[in-house]
Amino acid sequence: MQQGSVVSVNISTQRGTCKEPVPEIAINERGVAGDAHADDWHRQVSLLALESIERFGDAAGRTFHPGDFAENITTQGIDLVEAAPLDRFRIGPSVEIEVTQRGKKCHGDGCAIYQEVGQCVMPKEGIFCRVLRAGTVTPRMPVVYEPRTLRCRVITLSDRASRGIYADRSGPHVRERLEKFAGANRWRLELGTAVLPDDAVRLRDALTAARDAGEDLIITTGGTGIGPRDIAPDVVTALADRTIPGIMERIRAKYAASNPRALLSRSVAAMIGQSLVFTLPGSLNAVDEYLDEIEKTLEHALFMVRGLDVHH
Repeated sequence: MQQGSVVSVNISTQRGTCKEPVPEIAINERGVAGDAHADDWHRQVSLLALESIERFGDAAGRTFHPGDFAENITTQGIDLVEAAPLDRFRIGPSVEIEVTQRGKKCHGDGCAIYQEVGQCVMPKEGIFCRVLRAGTVTPRMPVVYEPRTLRCRVITLSDRASRGIYADRSGPHVRERLEKFAGANRWRLELGTAVLPDDAVRLRDALTAARDAGEDLIITTGGTGIGPRDIAPDVVTALADRTIPGIMERIRAKYAASNPRALLSRSVAAMIGQSLVFTLPGSLNAVDEYLDEIEKTLEHALFMVRGLDVHH
């Protein structure tokens, strides 16, 4: 958690122009009241750090001011460059906003700064947020940055690994993949692991506990075939509030072209409560094949679970 302050609050009535500092802004469910960017979308409030403005000005050899880059709120004392989607900011006594996007595509010739100096800092270091709680923001108000932790659970299903006959390999491999994925998205990762026998009751209890704990993502490995002890898809489907069939259908079709045995996998994707759940086969090669496809939509899936429909 970091704490900084508001330097300036800024409004414009047209897009693609600089914003003018004002004494205060009223933030409602659509963004900043009276601002050209207020709308029922994911980029309702924009933020840029004074530190970014000053660095850009030094590189460009001129002085820029709050609002010149069309940000609604200019902050100081918080490294906004490190902010990730789903992080939150609390501003003053009431306002709370959630990060939905880092940077944006530059307007190019439609951007006042770009026309003047040939580049702009907002596409690289600005952030965009949606409103969670409304209120009024004025200069010198405190800003508290609350990074969000991506909470994940990896469950390996294997009778022999659970008895210590051999070491679990697929669970640690999933963990390594998730660490890289979280790092690429600047998410802080909290990851729990378990090795269970192929037991439906034990798996159901573990999934229910993860759901109740508010885990964002649950990945199981092993137990997805058609053998008598392969119970992962059945348990997940029975607990699922929603299934997500397209992902696994895509994976089976893709890899069956070179390995027809891939069609025997019964892997499923689902939502249990607010938790995304994916059941993967137990081999390291299959873990990579499945996660290669799952990761392509995982960020957007996490957004959608939280009611965000983000289009960059």
